[in-house]
Amino acid sequence: MRFKRKIVPEFKPKQNFIIKKRLREDEIDFDKLRSYRLDRVKKELEKNNLEACILFDPVNVRYALDSVNMSVYNMHNLTRYCFIPVNGPTILYEYFNCEKLSEHLNLIDELRPVITWDYFSNGDQSEQQLKKWVNEVKDLSNSYFKSKKIAIDVLNGPAVSALNKENIEVVDAKLILEQARVIKSNDEIKCMRSAIDVAEMGIVKMKEKLKPGMTENELWSILHQTNIENYGEWIECRLLASGERTNPWMQECSNKIIQDKEIVSFDTDMVGPYGYCADISRAFVVGNKFNDDQKKLYSMAVEQIDYNSNLIKPGLSFREFSEKSWNLPYEYYGNRYSCMVHGIGLCDEWPFIRYPTDGGQKEGCFEKNMTITVESYIGKVGGKEGVKLEQQYLISENGLELMSHHPLEDI
Repeated sequence: MRFKRKIVPEFKPKQNFIIKKRLREDEIDFDKLRSYRLDRVKKELEKNNLEACILFDPVNVRYALDSVNMSVYNMHNLTRYCFIPVNGPTILYEYFNCEKLSEHLNLIDELRPVITWDYFSNGDQSEQQLKKWVNEVKDLSNSYFKSKKIAIDVLNGPAVSALNKENIEVVDAKLILEQARVIKSNDEIKCMRSAIDVAEMGIVKMKEKLKPGMTENELWSILHQTNIENYGEWIECRLLASGERTNPWMQECSNKIIQDKEIVSFDTDMVGPYGYCADISRAFVVGNKFNDDQKKLYSMAVEQIDYNSNLIKPGLSFREFSEKSWNLPYEYYGNRYSCMVHGIGLCDEWPFIRYPTDGGQKEGCFEKNMTITVESYIGKVGGKEGVKLEQQYLISENGLELMSHHPLEDI
């Protein structure tokens, strides 16, 4: 059973940029979406000569089976996972008494109560519980992966050792899932557009309410509220800073009071409707009047994004992109961002393309229906302020289609 979501009336900001809040509930074929994603996982397993995987990461469980339960909690507790064989039943091992939550999902062949061995849940019974879990995996192996080789994405040391003692080899499922998730279906793209719509509603509200005297946390909370009230899920980071806290980048938001004429830079990192991520960065100036130094920083960031995005098209290798990418001036290079481009989907995804001096992706190329973000951070080493900008794109037949439409500043 799929519940219809209430559609809230269109939100109309005072400025010309108008976002229609579209959750696209009736445009998305959820059965097709789920089948596409599960099929991608199975094909990647086959490509790597594997018969099955066990997934603990809630994002991977969401991708494979579209099943959701306490995602953030289960990111740091091994209390929910699924078994995906190439041939055989998909099994969700659900948290205590929560089987009802996934009964509507037709790709789950069987629901079983979770066997967990973490100390928080089991205390002095942890070792005994681990033996039960290993026996369960052995039973699965006897039926569905007789090679005794299993891909697992997240696992603690005692569990790996216990499986190895039973001659079951554990390989990293990260490659499997990252490669599965990299090419998006049309329904995934619709989900992502919905998440971006919600993020940009939040950005509009943030800009409208930005004023001297409010704290960074108060401003950041506006995006959180907008996301939650529009069926979003969580925000991965707290990357909002003002004034001198914008340089260097990566300082998370605080109770610092925002002052008039300061730059405010932020990165949404927002997991929105349907679990898809809207990863957009913007920079405002309090009072909306950029001084000459602020204009220079902002113009450079725009130039970097425009230059690099114009390079990207299907078939361009990551290596060639790195070699041809925009040349960040020396006095800014020490404060460079961690990457120039990364994939985006249910969260930040492969590839992760660093600056040439930082190594990173050497093999691979951009492909049609990959979704990516193009990043820029401009802040002089020892400088006062910095500008963070980021745009989200779909790689189409001939190049990039811009997915994030909140306008950049006219300076």
